[in-house]
Amino acid sequence: MIKVIVNGAKGRMGREAVKMIQHDTNFTLVGECVLKDDLAQVIKSTNADVVVDLTVASAGFENAKIILNAGACPVIGTSGFQLQQVKDLQQLAKSRQLGGLIAPNFSIGAVLMMKFAAQAAKYLPDAEIIEAHSPQKEESPSGTALRTAELISSARNKSTMAYSDKELLNGARGAELHHVKLHSIRLPGIVAQQTVFFGGLSETLKIEHNTLHRESFMLGICLACKEVVKRNTLVYGLEELIN
Repeated sequence: MIKVIVNGAKGRMGREAVKMIQHDTNFTLVGECVLKDDLAQVIKSTNADVVVDLTVASAGFENAKIILNAGACPVIGTSGFQLQQVKDLQQLAKSRQLGGLIAPNFSIGAVLMMKFAAQAAKYLPDAEIIEAHSPQKEESPSGTALRTAELISSARNKSTMAYSDKELLNGARGAELHHVKLHSIRLPGIVAQQTVFFGGLSETLKIEHNTLHRESFMLGICLACKEVVKRNTLVYGLEELIN
């Protein structure tokens, strides 16, 4: 039985995760924490195996360090991590001989969308990303969009074509990561959506993923909790566990 703490248990994602863990016979829910709680103390008092962190992006890095230093495996669902932060946490996990995951997205469909985008970038290297979330999302662009841009950049085998960046209004062309333009939408009524547009010679390709309810993330969280306890390294992206 895997002992699990949900950090951020009172949020929308956290409440779904609590329900999932309570209904899976592989898990025992040993703690429901919020940001103000002493997470390290709860981990030690419960002897938790895994902590699922679903708090806010600004707390994700520090929470991951607390979890590892307390001897548990982190499953981090907050986004906005810089690559150097990921490397720092991987080094810490290695020194502690603990498994872990930082997941820009727990949805299986979203992971497939990112994998398909990386495949497409080998042949159509010119791409832009539009992502949409609710107004409550703390950061822009989303972690999913950032990870998708990284995967596209890694998969490209040639440089992209030049284009005009002249803007009549600042920000009209969006942000940029690894020469991939990213555009963020924040509107009520949206859970999560991302579209990757590719352009080629007289053709376009669109890869789109839509999240209709936060329950779609639960299969990924379930998989992550079962896998990280078998490992002694921290990985970035749910695709690393699926592979």
